[in-house]
Amino acid sequence: MVEALFMMGGLGLIVGVGLAAASKVFYVYVDPVIEAVEGALPGANCGGCGFPGCSANAKAIVAGKSSPGSCVAASEDTAQAIAAIMGVSVEAREPDIAKPGCYFGLQGADVKYLYNGLSDCRAAVLLSGGMKVCSVGCLGLGSCVKACTFGAVTMGPEGLPVVNEKRCTGCGACERVCPKHIITLSSVTRRILREYTTEECTTPCQRSCPAGINIREYIRQISMGDYHKAVQVIKERNPFPTVIGRICPRPCETECRRKYVDEPLAINYLKRFVSDFEKESGERVLPYKAPATGRKIAVVGGGVEGLSAAYFSARLGHEVALFEATSKLGGLLRSAIARYRLSHEILDWDIQGILDMGVTAHTGKSLGKDFTVDSLLEQDFQAVLLASGGWDSRMTRGADKSEAPVPGTSLLIDFLKASSEDRKKWASESQVVIAGGEKLAMIAARQCREFKQNVTVLFREAREQSPVELAEIEAIEKEGVQIVFGAAITRLFGEKNSLTDLEYMASGVKTVIAAQKLLIASGRFPELLFTKVKAEAAEEGAEAPVQGPIRWEARLPYKQPAYKDQVGLFAQGDVLSDYSAAIKAIAAGRRAAVSVHQAMYDIPSELPENVLTPDSALQDVDHLENVKALPRKIMPLCDAKELAGCGELEKGFSEAAAQAEASRCLQCGLICYEHPEGMIAEKKEALAA
Repeated sequence: MVEALFMMGGLGLIVGVGLAAASKVFYVYVDPVIEAVEGALPGANCGGCGFPGCSANAKAIVAGKSSPGSCVAASEDTAQAIAAIMGVSVEAREPDIAKPGCYFGLQGADVKYLYNGLSDCRAAVLLSGGMKVCSVGCLGLGSCVKACTFGAVTMGPEGLPVVNEKRCTGCGACERVCPKHIITLSSVTRRILREYTTEECTTPCQRSCPAGINIREYIRQISMGDYHKAVQVIKERNPFPTVIGRICPRPCETECRRKYVDEPLAINYLKRFVSDFEKESGERVLPYKAPATGRKIAVVGGGVEGLSAAYFSARLGHEVALFEATSKLGGLLRSAIARYRLSHEILDWDIQGILDMGVTAHTGKSLGKDFTVDSLLEQDFQAVLLASGGWDSRMTRGADKSEAPVPGTSLLIDFLKASSEDRKKWASESQVVIAGGEKLAMIAARQCREFKQNVTVLFREAREQSPVELAEIEAIEKEGVQIVFGAAITRLFGEKNSLTDLEYMASGVKTVIAAQKLLIASGRFPELLFTKVKAEAAEEGAEAPVQGPIRWEARLPYKQPAYKDQVGLFAQGDVLSDYSAAIKAIAAGRRAAVSVHQAMYDIPSELPENVLTPDSALQDVDHLENVKALPRKIMPLCDAKELAGCGELEKGFSEAAAQAEASRCLQCGLICYEHPEGMIAEKKEALAA
């Protein structure tokens, strides 16, 4: 009996030691933060967050790949509790909704392929390219339907996915299984932030529009008689529909596919028709805004770009204050366009629509005189965006040569034209940097050296490509001027209202140098966004650093996609004076608003590799078949006698003319288009519904 007890005790001891050793060998560390987050989640494991269960979502939240409010089965209190565990705050955001991006299903495809028994889109895309020649066309096998656990996606009668927005949780399961990115998550915020890619079914007119308006869709809404919806579509990317409907140079019409049959569609006249309809109805169409973020942004400049940037920032949920030096908003639209082409009444209507989005305007306030960048940052503005315009804007507002909206920065032409006494005052700082200017930069550098300044000249060109002769370069370098070739300014740094340093890139290497004065050779001050330099966090137990003067940094908005590989200030593609068209300034305003949003949330601003550019290789067509010729509707004009009464040279389309012109639209896809008979049938069905 005693032996048995000793034996059992010994076995227990051996097992205990073995288990203890195994626990050390096979020990798995569990992050207590992940454990706490998982404990706060309801444990529904429904997959609505886009991850396979609450454990996976908890790991994603801690890793920053999912938000504290990502659980669709939880309440707002759960999101707040998780945020408290993470040490972050929760901002309200609009929901993501899945959205199909293909227009023609299996039934409408001209070229079809056999699936040979395959029932999954991901497998079918590997076999002969799917159901039609179009590289982004929907395969129609419904893998997105099978992936949706909430029954929010079904296949419609045309063989295309249809989304029930009330059931959709925005989990992204359908997006992940679609091999051609036909169905993607969408929201107003996403559509403002994104640039088009080669994976999307864009139309020729949309690709050529600088603002990227969904032209196909707003003309479809016109053809169905839903004019307010058409305005809503336009305002997704254009806050000036009534103005642009009168003055746009219409690059979209140059690419319209109807040119292969008769004449391009009167796209811009149709935009004018629906925007005039909105104005005459007296019912303002306000596009959707994201929930308030509680973040404040200051926009300096009340021209097209500044107003557009303020508009898109407000739609992203930010509180926006706009500062304009003159007494009226509108910039060159107000001062440089004949009234018979654009009346002040029309301009004011569109501007009021921007203000109605929640933008607060302060006129008669000039940067550098009435306020400064650092004074705005001290007022709890998270970012300051400079959109003061170019040479023409400057002359219009009567700005003098001492204007310096960017601290420590002047135009090179102003420096060279100034008196010797003024130049001495401007160049009183010890560190002067001259950006560009070719031979004029050499003259300015020598003048600065007369006042004993340290001078650095930054040229974007390589030494062998410089328009300045080698002998002159060598001579001025002997005089103590440092010249850097292949250099692009990427950031500015300052304290209070003074410039202190700048960062430039040369040969792929970023270098920061002291700079108290910057002379730039362009005809405008750069479009910059200013943010506070974040103070370094104090170590645990250490005293908090004493708050000193405001330190700021200024960076550039991201480049337009056509020049995405360019770097720095006034690179190729950047505007050197004023925009050649208002529609281009609108596009720049949206990019600036997006850049501010990204800077505040530490979102990288790099564009995707497959971003759509004029040089992108895309499928297209070079002729049309089975399309009947239809004459383009001509815009009626006021004659010389009528002009005083009309007020405008162009009278605008009647409703009958607009409907007739809208019926000419082929409702194109990437390489597809509708035949007239199909278009008529679809419109009849839509109107009947």
